[in-house]
Amino acid sequence: MTVLDHPQKSSIDRQLVNALASRLGDVLADERLDRRARNMADPTNDEEHNFARTAVHAELLRLSAARRSEGRSVLTVFDEVEITSAAIAQVLGLGRLQPLLEDDEISDIHVRGNSVVWVKLRNGEREMREPIVETDDELIELVRRAATRLSRQERRFDAGTPELNMQLPDGSRLFATMDVSLRPSLVIRRHRFEISSLKELQLRGMLTPELQDFLGAAVRARRNIVIAGGTGSGKTTLLRALINEIPVFERLVTIEDAYELGLDHFEHLHPDHDSLQSRPANVEGQGEITLADLTRMALRMDPDRVIVGEVRGAEAFPMLMAMSQGNNGSMCTMHADSTRSVFPKLAAYMSMASTGLPLDTINLLLSSALHFVVYISNTGSERRVASVREVVDCDGPNIISNEIFSLNSQGDLLRTFPLREATREMLSVFGYDDDRCAP
Repeated sequence: MTVLDHPQKSSIDRQLVNALASRLGDVLADERLDRRARNMADPTNDEEHNFARTAVHAELLRLSAARRSEGRSVLTVFDEVEITSAAIAQVLGLGRLQPLLEDDEISDIHVRGNSVVWVKLRNGEREMREPIVETDDELIELVRRAATRLSRQERRFDAGTPELNMQLPDGSRLFATMDVSLRPSLVIRRHRFEISSLKELQLRGMLTPELQDFLGAAVRARRNIVIAGGTGSGKTTLLRALINEIPVFERLVTIEDAYELGLDHFEHLHPDHDSLQSRPANVEGQGEITLADLTRMALRMDPDRVIVGEVRGAEAFPMLMAMSQGNNGSMCTMHADSTRSVFPKLAAYMSMASTGLPLDTINLLLSSALHFVVYISNTGSERRVASVREVVDCDGPNIISNEIFSLNSQGDLLRTFPLREATREMLSVFGYDDDRCAP
């Protein structure tokens, strides 16, 4: 991973942008009041942006005329475009954060107060960019503005609610903290919905051709799959690609704490689906809907498969119950550092549900519900599947499993253990030729 140790600086006249933004805010407010006085609806987002461009353009024309009369240099066309975008972003968008959100090469954005901004590029490089706010308080106000303008639900960000987790309109995930962190902090993870198939992941090096065939057959054979890995390893991306292998006639219900899977981007592949999202309590402390609540709701919605974006608590119990009671083909992701470590973590999550079940019973449920566990390694510059484990049985406190794919000493992913005969026969029906790659 490459790190650039100097921030990229903008040549925009920030003072001019601030002046134009102030003027634009007044003009837009007057326009809204005028429309309401004439019993007209408030402008749509597109109408407001078009009106804003016209207003800023008129201001820049007046500015150019004044500069010419004074014998001063005028702005170039490029400068005008940059200044117009910056002024509109400050009033209608997220200020200096907006260009970063619009840069397709950026995958992650890390902001800490008014310090330099760190961005992670899709090629694995990290870069420093200039600060997006002048003060720490300004960053807090920026986050509040995002919560007010862009969230589908009521959101607070203050000393009483010092964290904010929400989805931006483009599907990016925003997480912010204040008070509990030394300085206000903002992290944005952007999702690329165009990466949506196992073939694309194979071409990018996350999968081998054989593993592509194997996972596709496992999905079509309605095997229950857990995808494990660290933060930013590509779990959601792989889960999305697996979902897109599901036959078009099946009904799906997805459960997430933020809409990251983006099934609405693939309506032609999943015409019958419902997407559920958890929500925090409101300002009175009421109305919280947890992932566990949603999992129970999902089972009443006649799903063929239930997809949980990320399992990290009590929702594990109803999800595994669903997997073991006829909703085969369900999938989820979770944080873990290997395929083997998934089992004790899921057992711990089930204990969080206050089931009171002994470990032997929990492991029996796990072994009956799960079929495959997939682990993705992330070295920073490379994300790839490093292990696939088939769940076989349980023996009291132990889950019995076979690591059927693993990395060799040269770093190549190879078949390392044969499939069970029943699994082998099942996958062959769905197009997987095990004879071609058996160890």
